[in-house]
Amino acid sequence: MKNEFISAGTGKSLEDVHSSVDTTGRGSRWKRFLAFVGPAYLVSVGYMDPGNWATDLAAGSSFGYTLIWVLLMSNLMAILLQSHSARLGIVRGQDLAQASRATYPPMVNIPLYIFAEIAIAACDLAEVLGLAIGLNLLFGIPLLWGVSIAVLDCILLLMILHFGIRKMEAFIISMVFIMGASFCVEVFLAGPEPAGIFSGFVPSIPNNTALYIAIGIIGATVMPHNLYLHSALVQTRKFEPTNEGKKRAIKFNLIDSTIALNLAFFVNASILILAAAVFYANGLTNIADIQDAHKLLEPMLGTQWAPILFAVALIASGQSSTITGTLAGQIIMEGYLNLRITPWLRRLITRLLAVIPAFLVIWLKGEDQTGELLILSQVILSMQLGFAIIPLIHFVSDKKQMGIFTIGTLAKLASWITAIIIISLNIKLVFSTIMDLLNQPDNWWVYVFVIPIAVYGICLLLYIAIKPFFAQSPDQVPHVHPVLPAMHITQSVAFHRVAIAVDFSMHDQTTITHAISAGGKQAEYLLIHIVESAGAIAFGRYTKDQESKKDMEQLTAYADALREQGYTVEPVLGFGRPTRSIPDIVNSRQADILVMGAHGHRGIKDLIFGQTINTVRHRIQIPILAAK
Repeated sequence: MKNEFISAGTGKSLEDVHSSVDTTGRGSRWKRFLAFVGPAYLVSVGYMDPGNWATDLAAGSSFGYTLIWVLLMSNLMAILLQSHSARLGIVRGQDLAQASRATYPPMVNIPLYIFAEIAIAACDLAEVLGLAIGLNLLFGIPLLWGVSIAVLDCILLLMILHFGIRKMEAFIISMVFIMGASFCVEVFLAGPEPAGIFSGFVPSIPNNTALYIAIGIIGATVMPHNLYLHSALVQTRKFEPTNEGKKRAIKFNLIDSTIALNLAFFVNASILILAAAVFYANGLTNIADIQDAHKLLEPMLGTQWAPILFAVALIASGQSSTITGTLAGQIIMEGYLNLRITPWLRRLITRLLAVIPAFLVIWLKGEDQTGELLILSQVILSMQLGFAIIPLIHFVSDKKQMGIFTIGTLAKLASWITAIIIISLNIKLVFSTIMDLLNQPDNWWVYVFVIPIAVYGICLLLYIAIKPFFAQSPDQVPHVHPVLPAMHITQSVAFHRVAIAVDFSMHDQTTITHAISAGGKQAEYLLIHIVESAGAIAFGRYTKDQESKKDMEQLTAYADALREQGYTVEPVLGFGRPTRSIPDIVNSRQADILVMGAHGHRGIKDLIFGQTINTVRHRIQIPILAAK
């Protein structure tokens, strides 16, 4: 039995599941490591989303095994940067968005927030198209219908989180297993050349098209929203807050990240190798669309299972990525803006931002444009990377905040080289794109919109890169809430009129006990019950049905029992919906506090039975105590 006060958020990342997985047990080293396993797998699905498929297929079909080295380089970058992200969350107890908000002024944080949201929308665009294409390939559902279905599936998947972070991690890991198993079979059937694969690890960029695809691979592999996500997910683990406990958490998370991201590399490399062995080797060098790849797998590999496995893996990829995109969006919004909205609404807004362009492109230009749209989404992701990487490197290099956990000189050097490579490639691509646009007629809009935005982006990158070198870090981690004046508490609050909502269940005794402990014998008690019969809803207090009479008798019996023990009680019968009737009675009788029984259900039951307490608390101006 416990009291649950309705209160504001604590400012912690993913507050509902913060420190919900205990890793402080005294079991074997293996069991303690398994307690840490999970966050990196949620992050890794972002490295295997449908956007990766498009860039991998384009790379393999156009240039054979030549660009495998880009995948390997991207994977090494990802392991390095994700380890920094995990370190930030473990040591400072902040996610990347919260740390940015504490470091940079609002005029910088707002653009950083907008760029992060653009990255999530671009990622979500790939997930929407992936689901739509997968349903089309497997069941023949038209792409426009599949895109429409994508609006709803994200809300259903969010319900998995209500069952706990470990259940969600298990779901994600099962999706990763499906993808890995499917491509093991695909590559085995394709029979690639080992010598060709090894030659692909020698760095080379044949032409500008290869550069465009390479940047897309980097954007698809090192995803900016995953850096925000990982710094929050590691905080779902409860570990010892000592230097030794933090060191152990960093070590186990590094192992977890290395294993998970190498699995992601295996899946991406398998897709590229499959495209090279099946399409490039047979002269089909323009296979960028997932649909085309699916059609040609069966005749090329000689089995009907090849396209089926391909479509199943694609759906698994899109569905796992959509969950992590939701969490990343929540983290970014709460961290940068200190704004928390209902997760399903947050997800619906993000999904609509991705669905609308996908729907319009397919409707106006046809289904054959989805491949180009997927690659474009990954290039957009790559262009957002600098705005997440640079602050992250600064934060984990800050000795004042990180203490003994500050990254070493070699790690700093490797991190800055990574940032310079990514940003340089992006600047080259932006410059080439602008020059191409300037060679077209009616290019006035390039001067008005494109060039100013590009210049602003470069200036912002320079600012966030240089500013921390000339600014002192705060002595302590700032709180996300505004500074409040000092509290001077002189006496306990006396509740003179206590409202008690009862529902004639086995929980009523617990509810009444909590109410009496709050008011004592000097308080006056309003014993409230709401009649919810059809007559009560239609006629309100004028109803005279049997249920109303019986409820009044039961309520009077409750009141009499309390009066016999010396309490002052007034039974009050309400009619209609509890979410409206309870606040009306409480407000009209000027109660000081309301005590209710917690409903005890969540997830889908909330949708079925409703959430009375959450609705009531928004309609009253007094404290509410939920007794469970």
